Amino acid sequence: MSNKQHGFAIVVHGGAGEPLDFTDGVEHAAAQARRELTGAGDALDAAIAAVLALEEDPRFNAGTGSVLGLDGATIEMDASIMDTRGRLGAVAAVRNVRNPILLARAIADTPHMLLAGEGAERLARALGLEPGRPITDEQREKHRKLLKELAGSVPVMPGIDKHLFERFWNYKTPLQLPPGAAHDTVGAVVRGPDGHFAVAGSTGGSSPSLLGRVGDTALVGSGFYAGPLGAVAATGIGEHIMRHMLARTVYGYIEQGMPLQQALQRGIDLIDKDADTGLIAVTKTEAASCSNTHMPTAIIENQ
Repeated sequence: MSNKQHGFAIVVHGGAGEPLDFTDGVEHAAAQARRELTGAGDALDAAIAAVLALEEDPRFNAGTGSVLGLDGATIEMDASIMDTRGRLGAVAAVRNVRNPILLARAIADTPHMLLAGEGAERLARALGLEPGRPITDEQREKHRKLLKELAGSVPVMPGIDKHLFERFWNYKTPLQLPPGAAHDTVGAVVRGPDGHFAVAGSTGGSSPSLLGRVGDTALVGSGFYAGPLGAVAATGIGEHIMRHMLARTVYGYIEQGMPLQQALQRGIDLIDKDADTGLIAVTKTEAASCSNTHMPTAIIENQ
């Protein structure tokens, strides 16, 4: 964490609960963001560059590395961007798009702020965005491992009654619930050298989940928020994060004058301790991260 009064700051995370061995991936993503800032890009360009790099890294649950649904075939992704220049765009439950973060950025230029499903995919095609890659062996192997871990005595998601999944299951395939699965988001927050803030995030969704499920990543104030005092991004189980409007709540602590690390920790403390959760943020003078589990993170600040 830093207390510098001027200059840029970048914080990137690879998902709460992801192995720290993946730190090289987020460091690469942060370097891509820095390259944008030291070139012609602004804070939003930098945040998108970081997330785009993580969408292209198959280790992370976003973009090309997104997890398969429990049917072994369906991938549904969410992504979002927001900055202090008035740009806000998000996409939810989109399937055949290689880089949802680019679609979220494009949506910010439309009359809308959030598009979902088929309409979002049609926009992606109209804009010439690249379709999703074929399912890889790595994704199939992750799915096979997931199915091997099936254990009915273990909670599916912390604080969620697994019988609700049985009651409302809407896949064509039979219900098979694992004891724990992917619910990671990748994200970046940036303070530009001009003092503007931006946030970007992307996720391959949660497993298990009902078909069509949308998490916090696409919802402004829950998974992401940017305002004149800073930018905040959250990662974890969306059903917990949304209940607390976590990103906006933490931004509220910043508005109250709370030191950034304290604000992030207070936000983490709102969530069930058994639910992996992480937060990153930048303000006018600080850059920090906080989580209740291991979370690959990179922070870059100009000297």
